[in-house]
Order: sequence, then C-alpha cells, then structure tokens
Amino acid sequence: MAARLKQFYQKSVIPALTKEFSYKNVMAVPRLDKISINIGLGEATQNAKLIDGAVNELTQIAGQKPIITKAKKSIAAFKLREGMPIGCAVTLRGDRMYEFFDRLVNVALPRVRDFRGVSSKSFDGRGNYTLGVKDQLIFPEIDYAKVDKTKGMNVTITTTARTDAEGLALLKNMGMPFRP
Repeated sequence: MAARLKQFYQKSVIPALTKEFSYKNVMAVPRLDKISINIGLGEATQNAKLIDGAVNELTQIAGQKPIITKAKKSIAAFKLREGMPIGCAVTLRGDRMYEFFDRLVNVALPRVRDFRGVSSKSFDGRGNYTLGVKDQLIFPEIDYAKVDKTKGMNVTITTTARTDAEGLALLKNMGMPFRP
C-alpha cells in the first residue's frame, strides 16, 4: 500500500507542476527527496537523561530510530567536551517520508496555537525548506503525561527542485499551508 500523499503527488501534483513550469520530461518535475528531523539539546551537558526522552519521542514521531549526535568540538564556556551526546536526528525517505509529511501538514501544524501558516521565506536558494517546531506536543503520537520537558525540533524538507520558486510550488501543491 503506497502512501496516500505519494498517490496524490503522482495524480495531481505532477500534472499541475508540468503545466506551471512547462517541463518536457516527467523526471524533471521536482519531488520530495528526504525529510530530516533534528532535535538539539544543549541542556544534555548537565542532564544526560534528556537524550533518552528525546530519542523516544523522535522515534514515536518519525516511526524510525534516530541517531544520537555528538559534539564535534570541546567548548569550555558551555561545559561541553568532544564526543558528548547533544542531540538526535533522523532522516526519512520513501513511504515513511510521505507519511510524516502528510501528518505534519494535516495534523500537527494545524494544532499549533495561533497558526496562520508557515513562512514562505525559509527556502535555502536551492528549493529546500526548513521549519522550526517549538513544541513536540503538536504531534498526536506524543503522550502529554510522559513528557518531562518541551523540546523544539528542526524539520528540513529536501526536494529535487532547482529554484525556490519550484520548491514553493511543489510544497504548495502538496498541501503545505503557507502564509498569504
């Protein structure tokens, strides 16, 4: 069973983008490549147990076990030594990526308080989009009672688009709620 959003992409988004940008080949149409989710925990230098909570929550959100990121340099002012765990990250591809994007757009983002849409200025110049989430509780998989501390996360959506305009059109057609 292919992801619902993948079928939607093939049936609706590809024809719309082909018409808008007049692509000659179906393979030239931009598509989602991968989604990376990253939780950075600077406070983990004092309390190593925070990493375990972040790993469990990211596993529930992404449906895949994240890797623990470690410090590359020692910084004395932050009481940080090289090799200390300071966050966790996960990269989603294929059906899991489409499932996550579907849940992010249709379930999680509308649960943000005072949500009016995401900024269309967060593109990197190559059609990739990054958004920050201040609170992991917007995802329905997270049990409110088990959360010890709210953690923010960065969600990076990597596309095969060559320009920001193509990336914006792709994400808009996929249902991303951009601000007017």
